[in-house]
Amino acid sequence: MSPLTQSAFLSFNSVSKRYQNQEILREFDLTINDGEFFTILGPSGCGKTTILRLIAGFEQPDHGCVVLDGQDIGNLPAEHRPTNTVFQSYALFPHMSIYDNIAFGLKMSGVDKAEIKQRVHEALSVVQLDGFENRKPHQLSGGQKQRVAIARAIINRPKVLLLDESLSALDYKLRQQMQNELKRIQRQLNITFVYVTHDQEEALTMSDRVLVINNGQAQQIGTPREIYESPVNLFVARFIGESNIFKAKITQCLDNYQYIAEIYGLQWKITADHKFAVDEHVNVILRPEDLRVMYSEDAPQEPGFVGKIIERNYTGKTLDSVIQLDNGHILGISEFFNEDDPDFDYNINQKVWVNWVHGWEHVIKADER
Repeated sequence: MSPLTQSAFLSFNSVSKRYQNQEILREFDLTINDGEFFTILGPSGCGKTTILRLIAGFEQPDHGCVVLDGQDIGNLPAEHRPTNTVFQSYALFPHMSIYDNIAFGLKMSGVDKAEIKQRVHEALSVVQLDGFENRKPHQLSGGQKQRVAIARAIINRPKVLLLDESLSALDYKLRQQMQNELKRIQRQLNITFVYVTHDQEEALTMSDRVLVINNGQAQQIGTPREIYESPVNLFVARFIGESNIFKAKITQCLDNYQYIAEIYGLQWKITADHKFAVDEHVNVILRPEDLRVMYSEDAPQEPGFVGKIIERNYTGKTLDSVIQLDNGHILGISEFFNEDDPDFDYNINQKVWVNWVHGWEHVIKADER
């Protein structure tokens, strides 16, 4: 059964939490499904680490309850919870071998030596570090240390594995490799992962579902595709990736959630997910890859904005342009690189024409921030 169809496993019910005079969470609700990779994404200070600490037992809620597998764990000590945490710093014992680092928790619990040996080797196999048990942490790369920290966390067979910015100390390429490793480990173990990050790419790459949070309030929960393609408000649209936001007014209502809207003096046909009224103000959101650009003299006979290239950057896969429209509005456009396309010879200050394919736009109410 897919993680998205399994039953609710971990939930926050009207949870509030304050630190001194600052309210971090207020009447906060959240449901995480059994066996899913769930990511909490938001800017610094938004409350995401507090959520993780409440699950782990490092903090207790002021009000409300945290329920795990049918049990209220809000006041249960951290050491009695079926959870384990992987920290950004790894927190390995430098004087111990990899074997002893991984076995430490089991030894402290009085587990039999034979069982410890079996479970250490199972954990090493899961993180693909067989044969590394006699090394010391200083003999490992950053990615290997991260995998040791994961092995130490999973050896206790937790119901929930918590990961707090666990890849942020790694370089870009290694971080990408570890993203794939975490996904593989999560699928193999089939336990619930709750991952906290401020990195949008990590959230979209690894997660079954994502919570976008700001100022202690859930902004949107959904699959990575839902979060990226259908943001519910401007905060999500701006925080997840790049967005071009056009202020528009509905001038005509058509059938099947289609409308005519005025955008910068031009009439555009747009499609929305819900009903709007004539004269209602909306925001039309398009990602940089949704826009198309061509020489202004080649523009077809359809609505389009005229502007000029003010910046152009080659990124390898794409050419990214910054375009200033004649009305002063700035657009970001990303096009897949094609050296045989003459349009990729645009120069700075080159006059261009911009529009998009009808139906690629995402429309929300103008008062949704």
